[in-house]
Amino acid sequence: MKKILILVVAFALLGFVVNPASAKKLSGETCTTIQSGELLASDGSVIETGFDDWGYNYQGHLFSGGYCDSYRDATWCQPYKDVNLMMKWNDAWISNKDCDGDGKLDRHFESDSYVGSGAWLTNHQSGEYEQDGKTCKWNYFVKIVAVSADAEEVDGIWYNADGVEIGPVIWGDFATIQQVENDSCAGIHGIQYLSPNRVGLGNW
Repeated sequence: MKKILILVVAFALLGFVVNPASAKKLSGETCTTIQSGELLASDGSVIETGFDDWGYNYQGHLFSGGYCDSYRDATWCQPYKDVNLMMKWNDAWISNKDCDGDGKLDRHFESDSYVGSGAWLTNHQSGEYEQDGKTCKWNYFVKIVAVSADAEEVDGIWYNADGVEIGPVIWGDFATIQQVENDSCAGIHGIQYLSPNRVGLGNW
């Protein structure tokens, strides 16, 4: 069964650079946008609006394609090449512009880290596999948020200031707040985890 859960966020591993002439910005100056044609992806290609050849739409905060496409068809991910992947994220996770002048698309802009930034990501995977001569279809959906500044981690679980569980720790400063899984052959259906705190993506 070629199935994977909780993918590492592919775009978070990609670097971005911008022409040196526009890298230094003072407060109040215009941000460097994708429309400027100056922002470059890690492979040196110009980031454009709309979907690129790999399935990223940085302007729209979207990815739609294959799992291996999210990693530029890396050799190590070939066992998962048949997995479909959709990602959505907000501006705090990774922006579509450079406003702080560091030459990269902004992440948790004006925050020292993702903690308390309000960043969130959704990840939707789907695929199929063969079992006993039968085609088994599966899908998996997860919501991940950057925890609030007053959150506390205890034994792998994030809790808010009132002691209410936010969700399991993932990638250090983030928590899983919802997981939905369906697998026709494994007998798995519906919600597998729901944060007792809340599952909405706003106001984190």
